[in-house]
Amino acid sequence: MKEHYYKTKIEWTGNQGDGTKNYKSYTRDHSIAIEGKYQEILASADSSFMGDESRYNPEDLFLSSLSACHMLWYLHLCSMHKIIVTDYVDNAMGIMEESKNGSGKFKEVILNPIVTVESSEMITKANEIHETANEMCFIANSCNFSVKHNPKAVVK
Repeated sequence: MKEHYYKTKIEWTGNQGDGTKNYKSYTRDHSIAIEGKYQEILASADSSFMGDESRYNPEDLFLSSLSACHMLWYLHLCSMHKIIVTDYVDNAMGIMEESKNGSGKFKEVILNPIVTVESSEMITKANEIHETANEMCFIANSCNFSVKHNPKAVVK
């Protein structure tokens, strides 16, 4: 089996002089950098967990990864099946459930892709391909919950 290796550098930037002396003495700000990539991502915790709401948080990035992976597989499969996609927008949503002990997990993700195809004859197959894209998606295959889809194909 072929393996692929990934590296990332996460650097905490939230030390305000006292480190983690107490829960409110530091910010959750951090940067995400990958060698050779164009720019770093400024991130934090979700604002519900004392993070900076203007920065990306791990939950945002997780949901974005699922949506993007699905889209990339979908576009690949459409090209193989001669479905000509001219636009793709997904307004994905996810629900994370927080446990009593403060931990949590995603319990549901719904992808809502709106796909524009070249002709009306392509709509049925364009909608069907989402199922195969989900089966192929590396990120969806790594989840312990099913990823739901509410696709809509339209003609330009």
